[in-house]
Amino acid sequence: MKMRLNKKLLVLFTLFSISTTLQAQDMNALVMKVKAKLEKVKDYTADGKMKTDVAFIKAPIGRVKVYFKSPDKFKLQRDGGISVLPKGGVSINIGSMIMQTGFVAIDAGISTVGGTAVRVVKLLPDADAGEIILSTLYIDETNLLIRKSVTTTRENGTYEMELQYGKYASYGLPDKVLFSFNAKDYKLPKGITLEFDDTDKAVKDKMKGKKGRVEINYTAYTINTGLSDAIFK
Repeated sequence: MKMRLNKKLLVLFTLFSISTTLQAQDMNALVMKVKAKLEKVKDYTADGKMKTDVAFIKAPIGRVKVYFKSPDKFKLQRDGGISVLPKGGVSINIGSMIMQTGFVAIDAGISTVGGTAVRVVKLLPDADAGEIILSTLYIDETNLLIRKSVTTTRENGTYEMELQYGKYASYGLPDKVLFSFNAKDYKLPKGITLEFDDTDKAVKDKMKGKKGRVEINYTAYTINTGLSDAIFK
């Protein structure tokens, strides 16, 4: 009787292992399809308007120009005003949402983002050396679009991106990006009007528990024109 029970448990465990492996393969395949779509864009220049709202700082809406070159060159220029972006190299570049190499994709079920059904996929890095600890993608499987991502990092807290698409959806490029993060984990970039050092306790206390939001509405993209590396220096 005991031997039969052990055999049944072994069969169930084997079936569970096979099912888990197949699910992981399916999720990896889905992520790679999304990645392949994004990789069709070798570079782009985009015009848009950015609105910043970080704790007690409310900056006016300003025009921005964004430059991107594959795989990871990214530059944002704003015409005056305050630009608040996370430190530590984290950018609002959608290409940074998917780890370049060395990850395992896990199926985390079904959800919705803005009324669109999405597959929730958690990406776990193979190694411990990188900045990203965990990335959760909300993927529109029909259109191979990332509708939302939540990324947890070692040094810069957790940040979230929600994306809306329009006429550039075939390239995987959004018309609107809403970027949110914990304000206390970030500092204002150097060279702008309001600058606070990481050690400024009064400022950090004031920002504690507050959310920062950066919203960009893109008006036009120019895609795959062969941008020079000099633009990013």
